[in-house]
Amino acid sequence: MEMHHILGRFRSYGRHMPTFQVPQRMNFTTVAPKVFKAVLALDAAAREGIDPVLLELVQIRASQINRCAYCIDYHTSDARKGGETEERIHQLPAWEESSLYSPKERAALALAEAVTRLPDGVPDEVYDEAAQHFGERELAQLIALIFTVNAWNRMNVTTRKTPGTE
Repeated sequence: MEMHHILGRFRSYGRHMPTFQVPQRMNFTTVAPKVFKAVLALDAAAREGIDPVLLELVQIRASQINRCAYCIDYHTSDARKGGETEERIHQLPAWEESSLYSPKERAALALAEAVTRLPDGVPDEVYDEAAQHFGERELAQLIALIFTVNAWNRMNVTTRKTPGTE
């Protein structure tokens, strides 16, 4: 590959050093619009009745585990707009060691991690702790939110959706 093609993949963010532009594989939104709209509808249904702050924390954490740059960017932006603090966003990968999260948030984050890392299963103690903090309907909505963000993560990681687009 010629050097000017390689350099063309880098972009600069103000005073920050240039960063590598990971090429997007496809624009899933335009290639599979029916599937995209179906996931949007699922997402809207899953959000019903979930506290907006908790919703973003769960979505950020699942996206961190799944290494979805687009979703991390998107949900941290939404969390900030919703009033979430930088400190809580930055400590989210280490939430178990942090005193910044309520018992209800901790139960939701533990459930999000267990559902996201499904090959490990969802331990009874994790599910039971979540059930102590959420009513049955709210818990069902939380589970739906978690599997929906995982669907978004898998879609966006696979297609290498670029953060900051659409």
